[in-house]
Order: sequence, then C-alpha cells, then structure tokens
Amino acid sequence: MTTLPRYRSVAMGDLPVETRIRPDGQTIVRTPVALQDYPKRLTDRLVHWAAETPDRTYIAKRDESGEWRRICYREALELTRHVAQALLNRGLSAERPVLILSENDLENALLALGCQYAGIPYSPVSPAYSLVSKDFDKLRHVAEVLTPGLIFASEAEPYANAVNSIAGPDVEFVCTRGSLPERAVTAFQSLLDTPVADADDAYESTGPDTIVKFLFTSGSTSQPKAVINTQRMMCSNLQMIAQAWPFLSSEPLVLVDWLPWNHTFGGNHNLGQVLFNGGTLYIDDGRPTDQGMAETLRNLREISPTVYFNVPVGWERLANALETDDQLRASFYRKLKMQFYAGAALSQPVWDKLHATAERECGERIVMTTGLGMTETSPSAMFVLKERAQAGQIGVPLPGMEMKLVPNGDKTEIRYRGPNVTPGYWRSPEKTAEAFDEEGYFCSGDAVKWLDPDDPHQGFVFDGRVAEDFKLDTGTWVSVGALRTQAIRDGAPYLQDCVITGHNRRELGLLLVPNVTLCRRLADLPDAPIADVLAAPTVRAFFQNMVDTLHQRGTGSANRVTRALLLTLPPSLDKGEITDKGSINQRAMLTHRNADVERLYAGTDPDIIWPAGS
Repeated sequence: MTTLPRYRSVAMGDLPVETRIRPDGQTIVRTPVALQDYPKRLTDRLVHWAAETPDRTYIAKRDESGEWRRICYREALELTRHVAQALLNRGLSAERPVLILSENDLENALLALGCQYAGIPYSPVSPAYSLVSKDFDKLRHVAEVLTPGLIFASEAEPYANAVNSIAGPDVEFVCTRGSLPERAVTAFQSLLDTPVADADDAYESTGPDTIVKFLFTSGSTSQPKAVINTQRMMCSNLQMIAQAWPFLSSEPLVLVDWLPWNHTFGGNHNLGQVLFNGGTLYIDDGRPTDQGMAETLRNLREISPTVYFNVPVGWERLANALETDDQLRASFYRKLKMQFYAGAALSQPVWDKLHATAERECGERIVMTTGLGMTETSPSAMFVLKERAQAGQIGVPLPGMEMKLVPNGDKTEIRYRGPNVTPGYWRSPEKTAEAFDEEGYFCSGDAVKWLDPDDPHQGFVFDGRVAEDFKLDTGTWVSVGALRTQAIRDGAPYLQDCVITGHNRRELGLLLVPNVTLCRRLADLPDAPIADVLAAPTVRAFFQNMVDTLHQRGTGSANRVTRALLLTLPPSLDKGEITDKGSINQRAMLTHRNADVERLYAGTDPDIIWPAGS
C-alpha cells in the first residue's frame, strides 16, 4: 500500500464550481460561494491596523549599514497623512498624477500610500524604462499618456537623463537622495515635513470608484497600455484572496519579497495582502540572478516568511541553495505555510527538490500552488486550492468572479467579469472597447482547458495564449504555449527561453535564447565571445540532446521540432523583444529576427542544430 506524503496543515477555501453551457456553445463558470463585504478603500486597513497593532512592523528594508529600517503601522499612517497633504498642496489629480520611476523602497511605499490617502492616482513604472533603455521610448510613451505633475525616483543622478527626456522643468522631480546641476530637485523629506491640514477630509472623500493607480501592461503586442486600478478592484480582489486562503487571518503574514511594485503581482497581490491582513513586508533587494540571489538568501537566513512568492527561475535557485545550506533551510521552513509560483511553469525537478528539502528539514511537505490572473484583474482570477497541485494547473474561480469560456479554433479563451476587473485603459477608449465583448466580459487572450472534463471542481489548466498559436502550411494548428513550456523544461538550466517558428511553413523550428552565464560555466570559457561559448562541444552537446528529445517526443507536425538555432544576440528591451519582467515577446522576436528565421529554414547554415538521424 502506497503511503501518501504528508503536507503541513494550511486552511484553504472550499470553492466548488458551477457551469452553465449556453445554446451558443459558450460556457459560464463561477463558484456559488458569495464574495463577502470588503473595505471601500485599502487605506481603511491602514487606519485599522494603526489602531489595532500600532507597533507592529508594516514594512522594512535594509539601510546602508545592513540593518533593517522598520516602519510600524502607527508611523506609516502618520507619515502617509503628511505625504498626502504635500500632494494635495500641489494640486495633483488624475489629469496630473504621480509617476514613480524607481525600485521598491520605503519612500516609494509611503508615496503610494500618500497618493491613496489623498485620492491622487500614481503610476509605478519599471526602472528598466529609465536605467536600461537607450532611447526612453516606452517611458516617453508613459509620460505622454499620463501627463504627470510630479515624478519620483530614489536617486536623482541615475534617473536624470530619463526625467529630462520626458518632462520639462515645470514637472516637479522629487528624490530621496541627490541633486542635479541642471534641474531643481525636491527632497522627499520635505513631503514628510508638510503640516497636515485637509488630508483627512480628502481621505474621507475617496471611495470604491477612486482611481488608485495606473499599471502599464508589458507592451507585448503594442505600446504599453495604462490599466486603470480602482479601490473597488483592489479591495474586492484582496477579499477574494482572503476567502481562498483563510489561513492568512490565523497569524500575521510575513513576506520576504523582491517582486517589483510596478507589476500587479508585486504591487497589488503581495504588497496589498500585507496591508489588508496587517502583516509585515521585508523588502528584498535581491533578484533571481547570479549576483542578486546572494542578497535574497541572506535575507531568508534571517527572516522566516509565512508565505513565499517567486517566479520559477527564483524557485530553481532557491531549491539548489536549500539542498546545501542548513541555516537557510531551518529559517526558510520555520514558519512557512505555503509556497506560490507565477509567471511561467515550474519544472517538475525543481518541484521535487523543494519537496525533498522540506521533508528533510521538517518531516513534511509545504503546499506549492499557483493561479491565473492579469493586470486587468488586479490580478487574481483563480487559484489552485488543493495541496497536491500539479504543473500546469491554474485552479478554480475566486468568489465574485464570473468567467466565460469561448471556443476559438482548437482552443478555448477565458473571459472575466467581476468587481476586480478594470473599467478600461486610461485615455484609450478604442483599446478599452476592443478589450471587452458585447456582454462586458474582459477578453483575456488566455486559453484554458479543464483538468478533468468530467469534473469541473478540479478546475483548469493553462493552455497558452490564443494569439500566439499559428498554422503550418498544411493548415495544422500549433499550440505555442505547450511546446514552448516543454522546450524550456527540457532545456533547463542552460536555456533561458525560446521562440517557436513555422508559421505558414511545413515544419517547426526553435530560436533558442541561451542562459549565457550558465553556458559559460558549462563551456569553461568565462571570458570568451558568446559565439565561441555556444560553439563549445559541451554546450553544443547539451542543446543537441535537448533537440533530439523534443524531436523524438513529437507525435506529428504540430509538435515535432525539426531544427533549432542558438541566438548570439540577447532579446532587446527597446525593440520590445523582451518585457521588463524578463519574458519573451514571441511576436516581436519573430519580426525582428526574421533573418535568423530565414537562416533556420535555408537548411545550409552550419550553426543549425538538427535532430539526430534527420
């Protein structure tokens, strides 16, 4: 008799699923569990926790000495009121909002709270738009859409070129540190020093329809769009999450988190949960990179999270570290109730490694789960609520969400309606109209299918993006998402990402984006040109084996890889080939790398990797 593994107990919501198939072939899906009441505005929770747990740390970040600088709930509310007054004094509004350029930090958080308290929208944008981009094209587009009245960055000098390229001297530039010879810079401290006058009246006048922020989409298929985020959207979604994860109310939530606040998951889901539930957020200055992971591990050795969120590459690096670091393992699992991944599929070897380290440390597994959502749903739409989740599952609808399944070729698109869905895109009525169908459902472009068609209670699995799929010249549809996910799994850890080729052609191919750092290690060529690294026998052999495996697994032309090409030039942010989240834009890559696609199908290039025996 097989003994099932034991999981650490965690209270998850029971959300059954109801379905209704309509005569037009479309299916309506929801849970009968009603959405409970939620606050009119998220700042109500700040006021609540400042009264109930005034001395509990709300947010913390290491200072230059390496010590944690903490802000408790009482202090956070008081500082928020001063910032709100400073913003009101400047006459800012939705027509002249606040633009935040820099990374997660304490001043960023206080500025965002001050905006919410005053009812003045803000927009956090990716620091890469200012620090990585060479032409500031996306940042200029952001400024043209928003017409900001105030711009904030943590440091003056690194952001100077970006600010000067998008805003004249009439737009105030506020910084925590630094000054500029060519432009006036307002010290953030002056906002904190502003005497409070009518800020509390402004707070009382905000409500569910007040715009909190504008979050920009990644711009995968066009220039980024400004998604309107209201108090109703954010508060209803956080209540949905609270009903899905009732354990959040059993003890104070503790997060150690690096996910950027200019993304809906870091800024709405994670930061929002902390405030909603009266928890503590430790800002992690690390990243899932060779250089950044050391800081993340340092923080996790010191702070024990109750829930931990990361993207798959971060989980992979953490899993490797947990195998050999006793102090890290003890700290990480001490209070951990749940693990969550998002952004891409988590490979089974990483999943298995995390289960093994948990069992080694505490004799039981920790639930690993995920879900599905998007910027326009602020962000969560569904969660996996079973302790034994499997790769590809995305779960069941959250309370208050109504979903429509619409057949689209050989796929099924999922569409959303609910209080957490955006009213549209700021100053873009055409894009807003395109995004909703005639019944008011938001058209996600995501494809799903049932885990078990005979049992809707098992929920959905992700089935790629409707718009990414294409046909071979035989008329056969290719499911890009499924094939790409499989290729990335087989290519781990030396493959960073890939692009599927073959539109209107007879056979499928791959453009491979290597993980250059790991390939250098594999080749033992730390300083060689990238072309030499990718030509090294060990690297070539790895990718040859990967292509052979994919080819052999194929059952027909729609999933059989027939050739591949390793790219020597990385994806470009400025060209839109890669989003600021680090994900590949398949369409932009195919457009800008057309010469590589032609090389792939010319058939004579010595760099092409052919399946063995072909």
